Amino acid sequence: MIGVVGAKAIGGVNNMGRFARFVWQSMIASLRTCFSPPTYPLIWAQMNIIGVHSVPVVMVTGAFVGMTLAVQLYGQLAAMGLEEHMGNLINIAVVKELGPVLAAVMLAGRVGGALTAELGTMNVTEQIDAIRSMGTNPIRYLVAPRILACLLLTPVLIIYADLMGIIGGYFISVVQYGINSRAYWSFSAYGVELWDVSVGVAKGFFFGVAIAAISCYKGFTCKEGAQGVGQACTEAFVASFVSILALNFALAVVFKAIYSTFWPLKSLV
Repeated sequence: MIGVVGAKAIGGVNNMGRFARFVWQSMIASLRTCFSPPTYPLIWAQMNIIGVHSVPVVMVTGAFVGMTLAVQLYGQLAAMGLEEHMGNLINIAVVKELGPVLAAVMLAGRVGGALTAELGTMNVTEQIDAIRSMGTNPIRYLVAPRILACLLLTPVLIIYADLMGIIGGYFISVVQYGINSRAYWSFSAYGVELWDVSVGVAKGFFFGVAIAAISCYKGFTCKEGAQGVGQACTEAFVASFVSILALNFALAVVFKAIYSTFWPLKSLV
């Protein structure tokens, strides 16, 4: 029993080391790709696949998040006569937490799974080995464009999710429940600061890199056969989801500390 636990622990440490080395190589390759114009078409293609095709599902997710928050908050706030403050609560929750996290989760399912399946299939069919045999670095050719595309477009997709969440919350609050539109936006403008929006968008850079790095690593290291590719896709989504939650917590603590340091009086309000 002890031997089995020890073997699994050693295997876990080895996997963490291999993943750390893969991430380091990917970061170096991504930096070099940024200054290599011949590789720009690869980045544009991935941006189209990852960004443009993900806009509808991200916008739908954001809209339902805002509408659900409005439905849940109205009964409690109306009982206290504070229903006009719904805009403040809905919008700050959407732009700081729910919009970025749920948009990233949707990308982990849609984009992360596709990246893992694509690279996993290439690995199983030995196409990655063929790229190496031609003297080309597969990480720079296959991984770097995908990481850069996720890095650049995840914040943009989060903005779309925030926008639709705000519109969805407004629609339910004003159109369905009859809250005064002027008061709704006035309290929203008072409560939601540019810092709150910036925090949510900044999280997208970290979420995008995490999703792309984990998905590409799982694709590069998947086992043989269709079962191996399917298992890699599942592991990539689970690992991406957990990393998004962990990063969200860590970034919330960091940004809270930064805000308290530079705006100590506002953080007490």
